[in-house]
Amino acid sequence: MTDLDLLLKLCQRLLDTDAVPVAWHPGHAGTRTLRASTGPHGEVIVKAHRSPERHTQEVHAYRTWIPTLGDRAPRLLATTDDPPAIVVTATAGVPLTERQLDPEAEQDAYRQAGQLLATLHAAGPPRLEPDWTAWLAERAEYWIHRAGDQITASRRSDIRAHMRALRDLAPLPARPCHLDFMPRNMIYSDDRVVRLIDFEHSRYDLPARDLVRLATRIWSLRPDLRESFLDSYGPLTAIDHEVMEHCAHFDALTKLCSSSSPGGRAGGQFAFPSYGHATSHPM
Repeated sequence: MTDLDLLLKLCQRLLDTDAVPVAWHPGHAGTRTLRASTGPHGEVIVKAHRSPERHTQEVHAYRTWIPTLGDRAPRLLATTDDPPAIVVTATAGVPLTERQLDPEAEQDAYRQAGQLLATLHAAGPPRLEPDWTAWLAERAEYWIHRAGDQITASRRSDIRAHMRALRDLAPLPARPCHLDFMPRNMIYSDDRVVRLIDFEHSRYDLPARDLVRLATRIWSLRPDLRESFLDSYGPLTAIDHEVMEHCAHFDALTKLCSSSSPGGRAGGQFAFPSYGHATSHPM
């Protein structure tokens, strides 16, 4: 049985026996998705998770935090633990990365994205435990070990210094986070509305971490999009900027390891993130 057949049968079992496939997507890092057409709910997305942990996180997010986004995110329709999978409403539009927008429309899209993330971060009460700064520092050691000789000794020392500095900021409140907050997960519709998808990484974490990839991969080249985003998200504090600067090194390390081929070695290929002192002051 192919992956497409499996996902279609899941949709038929969980939602509608007459469901038919519309489009297949091979997914990313083991996650597979199918867009299907149903009678009761129109087009839906069937998503098979790569692990029980990702499944649990996404189901929890949909049941507890995502409803606060209203119609700006999919709705959970069905779930199964064997295999770990969900069915959600399909979101009309295409990822923001696939739309060619004029600067004004793009700025408006980022303004909407800022409001969506602010709403998500406020969807649950802040928590001081567990200490996420300590967890991130410990997790960095795992990635350093996994990177091996892809990074030099001086790079390892620098990453560890940033993780120590991050721990020194504790205690910091954690909030519900997306943790893959990038334009590929922002769906832009023909009516110019931005909606958010893909919550399998969502959990309590440091909210400033949700801004790291935007800051290092987009805002460094497009300060106008940063300003538009913060217009609705709200101003960042000095602590936010410190968290972002330290976590930018963590993110660059995980990106290096995730993009490397299995067993591949490219010594010294670690690149310092572009989030530097020029952008590390409150805006």
